[in-house]
Amino acid sequence: MGGAECMTARSKPALPDRPTLDHELQLIQSGHALVAGIDEAGRGAWAGPVVAAAVILNPAEVSHLAGVNDSKQLSPRQRGVLYQVIVDHCVAYGIGRGSVEEIDAIGILPATRLAMTRAVEDLATQPDALIIDAVRLPQVNKPQAVFNFADSISLSVAAASILAKVTRDRLMIELDAQYPAYRFARHKGYGTQIHQAALQSVGPCAIHRRSFRPISALLTDYLL
Repeated sequence: MGGAECMTARSKPALPDRPTLDHELQLIQSGHALVAGIDEAGRGAWAGPVVAAAVILNPAEVSHLAGVNDSKQLSPRQRGVLYQVIVDHCVAYGIGRGSVEEIDAIGILPATRLAMTRAVEDLATQPDALIIDAVRLPQVNKPQAVFNFADSISLSVAAASILAKVTRDRLMIELDAQYPAYRFARHKGYGTQIHQAALQSVGPCAIHRRSFRPISALLTDYLL
C-alpha cells in the first residue's frame, strides 16, 4: 500500500469471537513496522466532545491483552482495568478531541476526523500505517485499512476504543460536577430519558451540541 491508500469493508464481516492482530500482522509483513489502531467515542452523544484514541501495540506483549475487546462489550469496571493494562503494555498511545464548538461549526464526521488526526499526532512514536474503525482520514498521508466493526476485528482498534471511551467517560463525569442538573456522569451526554427530561426542564447548557436535531429543535421551541 502506498500513500493514503484505503481499504474499506462495505459488507458486515463474519466477526471473530475476539479481536485479533491478524490485520496488524499483515501490515507488518508488508513492511509497515508500526501499526496504530484508531477509534472514537461519543460520536452519537448530544453533549460533550467526540474523543478519539490511537494505539500502537507490540505483538510480543499481546499475552497481557487477553481481555481487550470492543469497548461496547465491556463493563465500565472492565474498561477501567483494561485502560491501564493497555497504557502499560502498548508501544504508544495518543488521545485527540473534537470540541463541541468544532462539532457545531463543521459537523460531527469532520470533527471526528479531526479528533482522530489529533490522536495520531499525539502519539510519541509515529506509526507507518493505520487501522481505523469506519472513518478514513484523507488528511493523514499514511496507508489506511478502514473496516466497519474494526473494534471487533482488530486488537489495536479495540484497545483504542477502550482508551477513547474511558477518557471521554471520565471527562463527562468531571463535567457532571459543573452541570449537575443534567446528570452527565450517568448517561455521558447520550439521549436517555433522564437527559431528555433535564433538557425539557432547564434547557441546553454550554456543552450541548446545538447543531444536533434534538437540541436545535429544543432551542427553536424556546424561541417560539
